[in-house]
Amino acid sequence: MADVARIAGVSPALVSIVMRGVEGASDDTRTRIKAIAESIGYVPDRRAQKLRQASSRLLGVTFDLQQPFHGDLVERIYTAAARHGYDVTLSAVAPSRNERSAVQALLRERCEAAILLGSRLSTTELVEVDGRTPVVEILKSTHGIASVRSDDVAGTGAIVDHLVEMGHARIAHIDGGTSTGAHDRRRGFVAAAHRHGIDARVVDGGMSETDGAEGMRTLLESAEPPTAVVAFNDNSATGVLDHLVRRGIDVPSAISVVGYDDSRLARIAHIDLTSMSQDVSALADSAVESALGRIAGAEPTEVVLTPRLIRRGTVAPPPANT
Repeated sequence: MADVARIAGVSPALVSIVMRGVEGASDDTRTRIKAIAESIGYVPDRRAQKLRQASSRLLGVTFDLQQPFHGDLVERIYTAAARHGYDVTLSAVAPSRNERSAVQALLRERCEAAILLGSRLSTTELVEVDGRTPVVEILKSTHGIASVRSDDVAGTGAIVDHLVEMGHARIAHIDGGTSTGAHDRRRGFVAAAHRHGIDARVVDGGMSETDGAEGMRTLLESAEPPTAVVAFNDNSATGVLDHLVRRGIDVPSAISVVGYDDSRLARIAHIDLTSMSQDVSALADSAVESALGRIAGAEPTEVVLTPRLIRRGTVAPPPANT
């Protein structure tokens, strides 16, 4: 097209107008430009024109392959996006693939917005990506970036309230280390424990079953093991349960266990885990709506949802002799 414009002595924009058949050029100019194009063998790339002009109708999503709760969120995001006529393209974060690579893959797919689940990118990196395509974070908030999350401070606080109401006074938290949401969940636990006048016992943990099992081992070796344990997430909680089973300690008659996320793990019949639900459908719906708002030019907003405790079979009053 640049060659046609140079030979005709006009701008590439005028050549584009003629080739697209839209108004803005005289009949004589159209005839001359088309003749020059034919003489040098120029054929407009209709596919490229479509790519430039049409919306991709794609929302990109990054998620952690090792987190069952992320799988639950992705499933709901597909449903929410479809209601608005959008499709979803996924890009996984894994031990062999970092989040930066996952995000770059979404940008190459021409996604109109990127929904990042539990992102660990820095503020600078998020702002840079948001400058290329609108970003919505789920499970975390960063100033200046659209986000949807649960109130994790209130969530762990409500768990402690429930355990205290059942009679527990020795309650421990196996935290999430540096994981997304770990700081707020730890803060909520400590604040609630202090509010009830009990010791706020926190041990190091993480996102995995191994982290939960190791945290439980540490607690059992203490002088006064807890009668109830609040794990960072359901993954960690299953590690806690596994360790207790291996030690021959009954749940919940000896020790109660509570997870967080109410993921598909919690709902498995033989696990039957009491867990704090983040309302996956509401998170997904709000994230998609935020993404569409950003695509339309809306300013970033923060949506904070209230979690809800789902009571199952891993919580009971403490043993009578405690």
